[in-house]
Amino acid sequence: MSEALFLPLEKFYTEDPRWHEKIGGIHALLERVKISEEQSGDVLHLRKLNRILSVHASTAIEGNQLTLGQVTDVINGKPVWGPPKDIKEVQNAWHAYNELPGYDPWSAADLLRAHAHLTDTLIGESGQFRSGGVAVVSSEGVLLHRGAPTAQVPTLVGQLLDWGKTSAAHPLIKSSAVHYLLEYIHPFRDGNGRIGRLWQSLILSQWNPLFAWMPIETLVHHNQALYYKALQDSHAGAVDCRPFISFMLDAIANSLYKYIDVATETVTDVGANVGVNVGVSDRILELLVRQPQLSARELATQLNKTTRTVERHLKTLREQGRLMRVGSDKAGHWEVIEKAS
Repeated sequence: MSEALFLPLEKFYTEDPRWHEKIGGIHALLERVKISEEQSGDVLHLRKLNRILSVHASTAIEGNQLTLGQVTDVINGKPVWGPPKDIKEVQNAWHAYNELPGYDPWSAADLLRAHAHLTDTLIGESGQFRSGGVAVVSSEGVLLHRGAPTAQVPTLVGQLLDWGKTSAAHPLIKSSAVHYLLEYIHPFRDGNGRIGRLWQSLILSQWNPLFAWMPIETLVHHNQALYYKALQDSHAGAVDCRPFISFMLDAIANSLYKYIDVATETVTDVGANVGVNVGVSDRILELLVRQPQLSARELATQLNKTTRTVERHLKTLREQGRLMRVGSDKAGHWEVIEKAS
């Protein structure tokens, strides 16, 4: 890795004119989130549900096999039948996310401490920068990316955090750039993805405390192939993390939509095997995966909602890119782009 990567801001990403509109949209959505929290009646319950979604998604991205219901049971201290490693990953992630207020995003010591929380007893170098080289390889065995030289890792991480502390970039841009560059440097033997996503949430939460509870990881999980493509596109030639920043701005906006959805539609009567009942939008997606020809009226009947409520959710799902209509309103069908969590 060249030191030029950590010269002034524009040296490692070029701005996209569309970012300004996306940032404006996120600001507007944050106001809607505030209103939805006020109307939810149980803010603590709402925030816990969304943090569980984040923990489930961030660990699932790395191959954890526990379902959302099992993750909920682990967090609530109930016995779960599953791989001990997966259970420990969830426990560690829950601990790390709950420690968010105590981390300084620009402290290398706190980055190491958070990594120790995430990987406790799971790897041999928990809470330490890696002692050897590391590479990202595809499932076909193709080398996708080689991390920074081992000897340079502490210096590069220090330069990155110093840049983040002093940069005047908007926190939405800055947090995405830091997330990307942590993945690019790959400072740890394992857990780089989890720490990158946690650190972006931390940076955003210090800008706006609501982001401590946003399920950004859930939207990354739903669009995992695009997430990895954005990472690859950002260093296809010279390093330019513009594609990754664009992807994350969309994921952040959609996480706010999801938070609003959970706030307004979460069912409080939780089934024993469900753990966290999903909102109306996710239930619509589940139905349409099985029966793509269902009309809004038929969906409303199955969900015990009004047709107008279902139509509003269908409109939001289409705007978020999670659902599309193929063919006419009468003879066509729905195509689910993003399956329910």
